[in-house]
Amino acid sequence: MTRTTRMTARLSVTAAAAAAPLLLLPWAAGPAQAHGAPTDPVSRVYACSPEGGDANRSAACRAALSANGGPLGAWDNLRVAGVNGRDRQVIPDGRLCSGNLPAYRGLDVARPDWPATRLAPGGRLTMTYASTIAHTGTFRLYLTRPGYDPAKPLKWSDLPERPFAEVTDPPLTKGAYHITATLPKDRTGRQMLYTIWQNSSTTDTYYSCSDVVFPGAAQATGDSKQARGGTKTPDTKAPDTKARGTKAPDAKTPHAHAPGTETPRTKTPASPGDSTPVAEETRTDTGPSAPLLAGGAAAVLVLTGGAALVLRLRRR
Repeated sequence: MTRTTRMTARLSVTAAAAAAPLLLLPWAAGPAQAHGAPTDPVSRVYACSPEGGDANRSAACRAALSANGGPLGAWDNLRVAGVNGRDRQVIPDGRLCSGNLPAYRGLDVARPDWPATRLAPGGRLTMTYASTIAHTGTFRLYLTRPGYDPAKPLKWSDLPERPFAEVTDPPLTKGAYHITATLPKDRTGRQMLYTIWQNSSTTDTYYSCSDVVFPGAAQATGDSKQARGGTKTPDTKAPDTKARGTKAPDAKTPHAHAPGTETPRTKTPASPGDSTPVAEETRTDTGPSAPLLAGGAAAVLVLTGGAALVLRLRRR
């Protein structure tokens, strides 16, 4: 081998070895996707996640895991691509809570003891929708009709045609969207708060079921008392921005527990004085993604091949 050939071979090996670490950079794993779910009123997927506290050991969550055949998918990743507003055509009856995704089918289990949040009819709802990546889009909130039976699978006919609240592009504040709305006045007992988040910056639509409990009309006074019966999700301070003219939530709203189930607060502090989940603390899919692993494997192959070539050149 000539000196020029040996030099060219060495430069090629050096360039390959230098380029290999680039395969491990985050962008090698593919484009980022939006993630999120309601933590208050607590959604089923969040309550039954490891971050759900004692709620993930409730009878309802145990039944969900059993029906699921194993752990649920990541709490912030219940999304369906390409729906484009055709929710009622794409998601079948009885599969609304799971979005018809096999990884979340346990969320469709119909039973009246899911971890729930107590609300006041006609009161103010302050929803905390934790999100690990900010994206634009529209939130549509539905509340089941009077007479809804939680012991039966949720169907589209259980929900009104129009949402009682719709908010577009609220700001992401300290790891969560804060959405305020006025609740219907004619609900009592157990109901389902169904949230659809249709992204505009991606093709994804997110679905979530939050079980809620309304007391009798005589007990409903003032703002909604969002109490976690079955789970406690992180409390948040009043956000420093307002979404589409809605009033910022009051951080001092009292909490009262819904009857039946109760668990301690979820311990996911974001910073001193603020316990809203943030991306680094609430993600459950912390393992490397498949593309990232593939990039790492490619880097190893390049480095190994380069080392072998260097040894072969030296022997000559």
